[in-house]
Order: sequence, then C-alpha cells, then structure tokens
Amino acid sequence: MKKVAWIFGATGLIGRELLQLLIEDLTYTRIDIFVRRPWEGLPGKVRVHVDPLKDIRSLSVDSPADALFCCLGTTMAKAGSKEAFRRVDYTLPLEIGRWARDLGVPHYLIVTAMGADPDSAIFYNRVKGEVERDLAALGFPQLSIAQPSLLLGDREESRLGEGLAQRIMPLFHGLMVGPLRKYRAIEGQTVARALQRLSHDPTAGGTYSSEALAQLGQPG
Repeated sequence: MKKVAWIFGATGLIGRELLQLLIEDLTYTRIDIFVRRPWEGLPGKVRVHVDPLKDIRSLSVDSPADALFCCLGTTMAKAGSKEAFRRVDYTLPLEIGRWARDLGVPHYLIVTAMGADPDSAIFYNRVKGEVERDLAALGFPQLSIAQPSLLLGDREESRLGEGLAQRIMPLFHGLMVGPLRKYRAIEGQTVARALQRLSHDPTAGGTYSSEALAQLGQPG
C-alpha cells in the first residue's frame, strides 16, 4: 500500500529525524512538509510548502494524507510570551487538526510532552494537556499522542537549559530504574522511529509514554 504523509514541524529535532525515516520508507511515496523557509535538495517524493501557517485553510494539497505528523513546539523563552507559546503549542495544532479532519485524514500523530495535563497548575503542562484533550474531541479515527521526556539530540536552534540537561541527564540513566524509568531522557530519533511505526499500525491510538516510545522506537 502506497501512503502519503504530512509533517508539520519538519525542521525540529523530531521532525528532521522523522522526515529522513519517511524518505527511506518505501511505503510512503509522497511526503508534504510545511515549513517557514524554502528547503532545497530534498528528494522528489517530498513536496515543500513554505510559510503555510498564516492561513491553514488556504493550504493546497492534492489528496488527504494517510498520516499527519505534528511535531510543532517551542519554549517560553523563544516564544516571548504565554500568548505566543500557546499559539504554537495549542492553537496551530488544533487548527491543523480541524483542517485535516475535514479533508478526511484518518490518523493524527502529535508530539506533546510528559506531564501534559489540562488541569495542571504549570502553564506548559496545562497547554500540552489542553491540546491533547481538544484534539481528542475532533473525532479522528486514530489519534496517537507521544509524550516524551527530555529530548536528546541536535536542535536547529540552541536552548541553553535543555543543552545543559542533555549533558547531565544521560549520566543518571543507569540509576533511573523502576518507577524512575519513565523519566529517562530519550533520543529524538527514537521518538521519530516510534511515530513512523505507529503510522503503520491500524490499531494505534491513545497516549504513549516516554517509556513506551523508547520501546517502540528501538532500532531494527
């Protein structure tokens, strides 16, 4: 079966890894990526849509995707305000979801974060939880939510706090066993591989913890 994939957030840590995996995946014969800047040198099966987020409804696509991957995300420091953060991590994923649902996309896969909870007192966790809740209400046949812990890997942009944590957390990896296992840092490539595999699973859906993603995303 030949498939079409759409990726929002293809320039981020997970999105870049996911794009490469889907390029190598012969099941996917067409990949549409939605990015802020032109991207040259990609293979012919990849179609680049530049600056698509101003008006989601105006996006032109040939046919619905079999799987839509939303890897959008920012930080409070980069966003500059709660309102700007909420637009990237809540408003856009939800607008994309409504647009994709109306076009008949059957499977929406989104990366949120460990600790996502719409009732959390922590703004970051609350926004992540709210987008999970409201996407679930859209009624996709399949909705797969990835909740990774701290992500390891090279980002396009520098994040000082995460950079320090990325160097420190692996030192404690062996000590994080039992109930602490779920807090282990996880490679962006591992999360991407888990998403790729979930997109091929007709029974996929629900919420996947960081520990579950680590198991799903093992090489081989």
